[in-house]
Amino acid sequence: MKTTFRFLAIFSLLAILTLTIAAPAQAFDGRSGETVVIKADEVINDDVYVSASNFTLNGTIKGDLIVAGSVITINGTVEGDLIAAGQSIVINGTVMDDARIAGAVLQIGDKANIGDDLISAGASLEAKDGSKVGGELLVVAAQALLAGEVTGDVLAGVGALDLRGQFGGDVKAEVGDPNQDAGGPPISMFMPQSEVSIPNVTPGLSIAEGAKIKGNLEYTQIKDIKIPANVVGGKVTRNEPVVDPSTVEVKPTPAQAAMTWTFNLLRTAATLIIFGLLLGWLAPAFMKTLMEKVQTKTAASLGWGFVAYAAFFFAILVIVVVMVVGGLLFGVLSLGGISATIIWIGILAIFALAVGFALATAFITKIVVAWLSGKLILSRVNPAMAENKFVPLILGVVVLAVLMAIPYIGWIFSLLAIIIGLGAIWIWGNEIWQARKPA
Repeated sequence: MKTTFRFLAIFSLLAILTLTIAAPAQAFDGRSGETVVIKADEVINDDVYVSASNFTLNGTIKGDLIVAGSVITINGTVEGDLIAAGQSIVINGTVMDDARIAGAVLQIGDKANIGDDLISAGASLEAKDGSKVGGELLVVAAQALLAGEVTGDVLAGVGALDLRGQFGGDVKAEVGDPNQDAGGPPISMFMPQSEVSIPNVTPGLSIAEGAKIKGNLEYTQIKDIKIPANVVGGKVTRNEPVVDPSTVEVKPTPAQAAMTWTFNLLRTAATLIIFGLLLGWLAPAFMKTLMEKVQTKTAASLGWGFVAYAAFFFAILVIVVVMVVGGLLFGVLSLGGISATIIWIGILAIFALAVGFALATAFITKIVVAWLSGKLILSRVNPAMAENKFVPLILGVVVLAVLMAIPYIGWIFSLLAIIIGLGAIWIWGNEIWQARKPA
């Protein structure tokens, strides 16, 4: 869709240029207001700049017309270029040079005559039967119905394109998936209310029996379309859409899924074993105490684990509140040094809590539960091996890692290990606090 993006860039620049030109013009010789009408007997021998909610041209402008508004209707004649941006734009009259239009609903009436190129960008473009474009037609839109006559080439980047008219040059189009939104609601349901009728164009590319393309037809779509006989005078070429590989989700094969699952399992087990051995070497008494709490106070550990989990976030909230209130209070008292100290202490406290909580939930809690599980399993199979320093840890970690790796329900085992482990840490910390209180 590189061509489409190029179109969008061009039209964006045109829209910006239009607004840039129109704004200063209003201060000089432009016309503005809620409703601006140039009457049928009025002839303006200059360029005209208009900003209005509703604009209607019934007269003649011998220069260019640059207009921005909500509803724009061209019934008269523009002898120069037309540059228009609005919610709905209808051309029923004559534009002797180029027409560049951007809006939600764009319509080229059955009596419209554009002398040179038509460049359009919007949600919907309809060129009615009887309309004429003397040059090339470029369109970027959600949908386009072209039933009129185009003397030159047609270049389109649209989701839905219906060709019913006469085209004197080549037609090159990049269209959307014909199966997308098939049978869905018409685009008009998603558009703002408008007095201009909006056609319902089928997604993809469609060509009517009475259409005529004198040149080549080149279209980009995921499948071939049925083209009526004798419609295309030149060569017909269909291109496959270019798909960005990064946006395509490739479903792994069963073998690849099994390899990924096994690799993640081994990685989790190896990580927990390494950290478990490290903790057993650095803090053997701490780990033994936590395992005793889990074994003797399992229900209490589960309950206090939820409390500990909530307490972490409550502590963060309290620290933030103290930082804000303390910083503001001492700042008002012109004690900036104390205010800065409070803020920095708060930041360090949050950092320390976050690191401690991450280490506890990712490693310590799971290692405690796994190590105890290994001891309990071995005590029933081989009591002597249960007292080994390494075997219970390795066995328990492997069992826990397998449980956590079970699809869809593995997270439950991981959460239980974290909550029970946090509860044991809470009970251990509370006992230490109570023991120091009398002293």
